[in-house]
Amino acid sequence: MDGLVAIGAGIAVLTGFGAGIGIGVATSKACEAIARQPEAMGKITSTLLLGLALAESTALYGFVISIMMIFK
Repeated sequence: MDGLVAIGAGIAVLTGFGAGIGIGVATSKACEAIARQPEAMGKITSTLLLGLALAESTALYGFVISIMMIFK
């Protein structure tokens, strides 16, 4: 059963890859948007930060679940 827990924990940690790709794409699009409309920088930045926080929380949930699987 320990091998299955390790596989499950490894799969749970893979959420970090998706979050990393999503954060990279969102940041690049925000930079493009600011370059096109510099006067909208405040709105773009606040929306970007909210989206980054949500993407990062997904990665953290996966990490916490993997730690819980290993130690329980």
